[in-house]
This record gives sequence, structure tokens and C-alpha cells, in this order.
Amino acid sequence: MKIPYAALCVVMVVLLSEAHLTKAVTCSPQELSSCSAAFTSSAPPSSTCCSKLKEQKPCLCGYLKDPNFSQYVNSAKANRIASTCGVQFPNC
Repeated sequence: MKIPYAALCVVMVVLLSEAHLTKAVTCSPQELSSCSAAFTSSAPPSSTCCSKLKEQKPCLCGYLKDPNFSQYVNSAKANRIASTCGVQFPNC
């Protein structure tokens, strides 16, 4: 199954959103491009991926509510990546 790049990025952003606003964040699924290898294979997420997921945590609820991205954010791989990075799924 091919996953659109933008959808992959959004999924990763959604996965990393915890209630933690220490600085203004620009919500951009492209910020999660470093997570593509972990999302498309069984490879563990890189430290860059985890950092970006944590940075994008405030954006995750928006990605979960977007029908274009929610199916990817609620996937088993997205859960695995978030768990590996120590990021909890938000309660939106």
C-alpha cells in the first residue's frame, strides 16, 4: 500500500502531540519526513524523527481530525513509532 508523503507526515505529527506548549509550533506534516523509513518499514524511528514528533505534538489533534490524515495517524505503525519515541497519543 502506498501512503502519500503528506499523509505520512501528518500521521507522524499526530502521533507526537502531547499537551506541551513551550514555543510556537508551525504545524506542517512535512516536518515529519524523517519518520518515513520507520513508517514504511520495520526500522526503528531515528532520533531526528522522535525529536520532530515531539516538536509537532501540539498539532496532532488537528491531524487526527483531518479525514485526509486520520487513517494514517490511527495506524499500528504510527502507534509503534510514537511508543518508541515516548510520545503518547493525544486525547482529542
